[in-house]
Amino acid sequence: MYDWEDTPELNITPLVDVMLVLLAILMVIAPNIIYEENIKLPQGSTSQQLSKIPPVHISIDKDKNVKINRDRYLLNAFMDNFLLYSSKLDKKATVLISADKSLDYGIVMSVLAAVKQAGFSEVSLATNG
Repeated sequence: MYDWEDTPELNITPLVDVMLVLLAILMVIAPNIIYEENIKLPQGSTSQQLSKIPPVHISIDKDKNVKINRDRYLLNAFMDNFLLYSSKLDKKATVLISADKSLDYGIVMSVLAAVKQAGFSEVSLATNG
């Protein structure tokens, strides 16, 4: 006679073993699968070449002398002189400001404000590292 209260035991060990082997095979093969899609790109216009705009280097030494590329200016007259100097420059050029670390924060910020007021948008402060 059959005992209805006995619960059958399922042996899932072989199922787990097979799944782990399949998972290992999939993990080894998956990085080697290459998907290739053929894409036809549109033709671009080659008539307009991108022009490389030379950057503007501004350096301030510990004696508060300002040097723009190769021209020297005094810090007191820098704002007016830079407005005149920047009239012949492209406003999309990158401006790199290098200042001595012993200078006051306000001096560097006044030079930065003058550069922004002249219309330059890409301005960076140079650091050592």
